[in-house]
Amino acid sequence: MFNFGTGEIIVIVLVILLLFGGRKIPELMRGLGKGVKSFKQGMNEVEDELKKPLDNLDNDKPGSRPDNPIS
Repeated sequence: MFNFGTGEIIVIVLVILLLFGGRKIPELMRGLGKGVKSFKQGMNEVEDELKKPLDNLDNDKPGSRPDNPIS
């Protein structure tokens, strides 16, 4: 999709340094890392919520409960 070369990446980094300064960049990266971590955690929670009904369906199959044995 994007085809960045080494020269373009260096220019982008220099522009970011000029805009934010060297002291602000670590704070920005920490915030970005926390955001990514929060996003992944949210995705895992959604995935777990979607799997719960499927697990319940597997447990509701006839013969899977000890109180309903198949003879």
